[in-house]
Amino acid sequence: RMPWHHDGSPAARPVNVATGAAYRGLNILALWAAAEHSGYRQGLWGTYHCWEKLGGQVRKGERATLGVFWKHAGGDSHADDDEEATRRPRMFARSFSLFNIAQVDNYAAPVTPRLPESERIAHAEAFIAALKVPIVIGGDMAYYSPATDTVHLPPFERFKDAVSAIAVSVHEHSHASGHKDRLNRDLTGRFGSFAYAMDEAVAELTASFVLADLGLAHEPHADHAAYLASWMEGLKNDPRAIHGDIDDTLAVELEDPADGQMGAGFV
Repeated sequence: RMPWHHDGSPAARPVNVATGAAYRGLNILALWAAAEHSGYRQGLWGTYHCWEKLGGQVRKGERATLGVFWKHAGGDSHADDDEEATRRPRMFARSFSLFNIAQVDNYAAPVTPRLPESERIAHAEAFIAALKVPIVIGGDMAYYSPATDTVHLPPFERFKDAVSAIAVSVHEHSHASGHKDRLNRDLTGRFGSFAYAMDEAVAELTASFVLADLGLAHEPHADHAAYLASWMEGLKNDPRAIHGDIDDTLAVELEDPADGQMGAGFV
């Protein structure tokens, strides 16, 4: 769950206007391509009847974008004696026509809430600025890029509240603490790998520590538990995993006061 509002731009996952559910598979590419080709500025889509139920009217002459829904049809009872083949599920596709909000009249998209600048938390932002990790503001994603050593964040006004903005920023800066010129953690893990999950656990615990020191409360999410569950799996294989990480961090601080000052902000 992202703690910020999406502005409806087509660069992110296209969504169904009625349910808010994101489209999947090749539908994402088809809707992205249609939005780029026709210059649609928002990624809200729906069928003709979907728009009609919401009070909108697809304009006469507008061309639909084809979507495809895939569904399991069960096993193939006419296969050969190969047992594997008889158990293999068949898939069938059903097409449906989608229209973008730009093709519809009499429907006003909900106004995205904007967090006012007056809500900024000055002492927390001063702490983040003192870390001196370059920050790139823009888009609808939050992440740390080891290749460029930059933290990427959505604009402040998109966040649901100021604490969430600080929490996300601290989480990504926690990843930045693992850069080769800082604590030199392994940041090469791909999504779904054990190394990736471990660094997410590091970032979540670090964010919890820092937010507590800043006097800020943070709402726990289900994904926090998932990250920590991955760490527990690592502890089963190496009971000293958490102690090793902490000991290595303290060693960096003691060996190099400059790096230690940066690391102390993360540990």
